[in-house]
Amino acid sequence: MSPRRAKPADAAARTWREPDGLHVEVRGLGAPQPMVLILQLLRELPRDAVLIVHHDRDPAMLYPELAQIGWQAELIDGEPGEVRLRLSAAAPDDGG
Repeated sequence: MSPRRAKPADAAARTWREPDGLHVEVRGLGAPQPMVLILQLLRELPRDAVLIVHHDRDPAMLYPELAQIGWQAELIDGEPGEVRLRLSAAAPDDGG
């Protein structure tokens, strides 16, 4: 069963929880919708949360935005043809 059942504007239907964190499906959305949805979700999540992003391409424009708000992305295994990212809060900068 695929989570791609949702309408693009229905963010709640595009998210689901699994043991590894909150997942969001952004495949098939046109720019800038994936980045807007991801950043919206991150604003609502606690800093200890994990967001797993299911994307159809490498979201290069997202990485600087993540760094600016203190989050980081890690590429993880996904389905064939999918870019799957694990987003988590970046480690605090110790200033040294």
